[in-house]
Amino acid sequence: MTSLFLKCLLGALAVLVIALLSKTRNFFIAGLVPLFPTFALIAHYIVGTERSVADLRTTALFGLWSLIPYAVYLAAVYWLSVRYSLAGTLSLATGAWIVAALVLLFAWSRAFPAGA
Repeated sequence: MTSLFLKCLLGALAVLVIALLSKTRNFFIAGLVPLFPTFALIAHYIVGTERSVADLRTTALFGLWSLIPYAVYLAAVYWLSVRYSLAGTLSLATGAWIVAALVLLFAWSRAFPAGA
């Protein structure tokens, strides 16, 4: 129960930092905070303690590839923000992330059918 609380606390801390940074003159730094490996640290710790080193390496490699859907999302926000409302932009960008993530999952499962 304590570890679950600590994980929730890390997520809440990230949201708080983003909210505080968005109010400063260096508001753009708020875009860096989601890239702090808060959840990756949790995932890597869990995989590293419950599975093999090879599985940890596979998880890290997949994490590198998962930057592609994130890049698609950011490119969509950048491009769509001058064409649509905020809600429309974020909705369409999220849809683009989902499509890119599904393509990644499909490609990964074809390239590494047994998980790697």
